[in-house]
Amino acid sequence: MNVLLTGGCGFIGTNLIRYILENKPDWKIVNLDLLTYAGNLENTLGLEKAYPGRYAFIRADIADSRAMAGIFSSDAFDLVLNLAAESHVDRSIEDAGVFIRTNVLGVQVLLDAAVKHKVKRFLQVSTDEVYGSLGPEGKFREDLPMAPNSPYSAAKASADLLVRAYVHTFGLDAVVTRCSNNYGPYQFPEKLIPLMVINASQGKELPVYGDGKNIRDWIYVDDHCRGIVAVAEKGRTGEAYNLGGDAEKQNIEIVRLILERLGRDESLLRYVKDRPGHDFRYAMDFSKSEAELGWRPEVDFPTGMRKTIQWYLDNRTWWEKILSGDYQSYYERMYANR
Repeated sequence: MNVLLTGGCGFIGTNLIRYILENKPDWKIVNLDLLTYAGNLENTLGLEKAYPGRYAFIRADIADSRAMAGIFSSDAFDLVLNLAAESHVDRSIEDAGVFIRTNVLGVQVLLDAAVKHKVKRFLQVSTDEVYGSLGPEGKFREDLPMAPNSPYSAAKASADLLVRAYVHTFGLDAVVTRCSNNYGPYQFPEKLIPLMVINASQGKELPVYGDGKNIRDWIYVDDHCRGIVAVAEKGRTGEAYNLGGDAEKQNIEIVRLILERLGRDESLLRYVKDRPGHDFRYAMDFSKSEAELGWRPEVDFPTGMRKTIQWYLDNRTWWEKILSGDYQSYYERMYANR
């Protein structure tokens, strides 16, 4: 299986590459990433040597049709796993244009290339945020209408619809995964859990939106990676599959858990003005994935949080480079003279 995996230097992409290389010995991966602010080449350090002939990296922009044409022409891909995306809601509120370019135009460029070069399967990694917001009851099902509430989620919903259109118009074999909030190693420090762990470990304030009672369903990243592979292998063409962690938590619960684990008190909490259009609750019904794919989450939330917190404590150098901006020069240091 020859795989093009886009966005492989981001949080989920990094973990997915490692999962595939460890568990799918007959899969080869080309990791394509533009290395924008959240893409860290150091995340994949050593993989070329550890898995000779099975891993390669290309720096490119999925929205660059000329670059994609060259890449798809030079290699025959059996599977495209598209994880390349701008993903931080707050940033989409500040500048929606970047999100439209990558999350919509970029997906269209990839779909066109997949059709032209007869890629056997295309998998689009989406998000539960395309469904909008839930009240106190119920869960998101795949047959619910999409109702995105932020520029980020609207861009992702647009991509999902493009994938559907290419299945029906061009006969492309494509599937979509929609996951709940991920957590685990290598997550960029602007996201809730790494931000709170890093700040608490340094005795800094922990900013919490509103009253902190917004609810998310959390999935450990390894479970998400297993789900992506299961959908890639067994999902039905044109279908979307929910992947959830069965772990609904208020944001404030998570922050307090981190404070407790790190031996800090709640004097570090700082409630800040809520962001515009902040969805109240997400929860995933993943019964379709369980019934059709035999997939369900395996890592419970307490176990996942222990592993995640410890990873950030053990990998201080990794996040210190990101906070200082030094990680962004790694590509130039490694490849400038090659």
